[in-house]
Amino acid sequence: MNTEFLIKDAKNFVNQNVTVRGWVFNKRSSGSIIFLQIRDGSGFIQTTVSKKDVPAEVFGQAHEITDESSIVLTGTIKAEPRSPYGFEIQAKDLKIISLAQAEFPIAAKEHGIDFLLSWRHLWLRSPRQWAILRIRSRMMNAINDFLQKEGYLRIDSPILTPSACEGTTTLFPVPYLPAWPDGDNQTVPSWLNPDQTKPYAFLSQSGQLYLEAAIAAHRKVYDFGPTFRAEKSKTKRHLTEFWMMDAEAAFMDFEELLGFEEKMICHLIQDVLDNCRAELQVLERDVKPLEKIQPPFLRLTYEETLKKLKELGSDIQDGEDLGNDDETTLMTHFEKPLFITRFPSAFKAFYFKRDKEKENLTLSNDLLASEGYGEIVGGGQREDDYEILLKRFREAGLNENDYGWYLDLRKYGSVPHSGFGLGLERLLAWICKLEHIREAIPFPRTIYRFTP
Repeated sequence: MNTEFLIKDAKNFVNQNVTVRGWVFNKRSSGSIIFLQIRDGSGFIQTTVSKKDVPAEVFGQAHEITDESSIVLTGTIKAEPRSPYGFEIQAKDLKIISLAQAEFPIAAKEHGIDFLLSWRHLWLRSPRQWAILRIRSRMMNAINDFLQKEGYLRIDSPILTPSACEGTTTLFPVPYLPAWPDGDNQTVPSWLNPDQTKPYAFLSQSGQLYLEAAIAAHRKVYDFGPTFRAEKSKTKRHLTEFWMMDAEAAFMDFEELLGFEEKMICHLIQDVLDNCRAELQVLERDVKPLEKIQPPFLRLTYEETLKKLKELGSDIQDGEDLGNDDETTLMTHFEKPLFITRFPSAFKAFYFKRDKEKENLTLSNDLLASEGYGEIVGGGQREDDYEILLKRFREAGLNENDYGWYLDLRKYGSVPHSGFGLGLERLLAWICKLEHIREAIPFPRTIYRFTP
């Protein structure tokens, strides 16, 4: 009797007859034996089809198989230390479900990144991409599990929004004509043209502002979904569409926030180490640097960071924001993630609370990943005073009418609160040690690419 099984469970079926459904991703022959590399979605295994052990028609089908053909194969699982997978299937029967075209577009040779991204729909099948996306899925589950256990409620924030959260220069406009009812009480946003014939909504840059509305109902909340930034950036750390987890908590001050971010990152790293060793091995990821990620993380103020950067040879000037090169310089120097705190208000968003001792500094932080990787988390304490927040809107040149609902939150039961955003792809790029963030998302969108 044959048992249908998943390749990941091979160790439980040694010396048993099994059936596997999957795809052949590589084939070689020694004449009387054909070796097939098979994947079924759960893992990879080698199959030997011996001419002396199978009917002639089965050996003929094995000879006919092309890369990426789908098959049903029956055979006996054997422990095989010479196999890269530790096991192999000695075939007894084989049926082709679909014979792939003879020339698979992605050959077993080096290809440029642009070529591979053009064939992304097929590149996803490679062991490397398989491993990356499995780790991504594990991290998404770990993020949800951690926050739920910490008492956070998931709140879905809208994708279409009427205003900016992270700066008006990176908004994606979307033609949008809502049916505004008649009446003097209807407030029409400033982004509507006077004739109301060509209004626009925008794709969300972050769900933060909406989460701030939810803390008065649920105290601790988060969202997790796609966000959009129309940045004209071509760096290896930027996408125009990416996934972000935003969290907000009432009655949390700045110091408590830093401790919570640290706790979460350590938990996520450990979860991947505990559950994704096989995938990390496929990626040939040295896990020793990840195993060093334990609290506490070093904390430097913005002013201390500038001093350190200048010691390391950077030409950054006082009052400048850190660039990608600065972040890389720092994080090739430190073995564990680094908190940079209290950035100048000149390049931070309006909603950050100011430092009581230095009004030009904000209670903000960026968390930079080690091994030369940059920002993976950004957060801070929010301004909870109505009059001060209104002043910040005006200083930033924002139309306060667009944010009337947000200002209302400071009128009715405002409390000290803090929050942060975690970039999923940046975190994944660090954990998997990817050269470019484009591999950290199934179908990357950049300023130059929106296909396939």
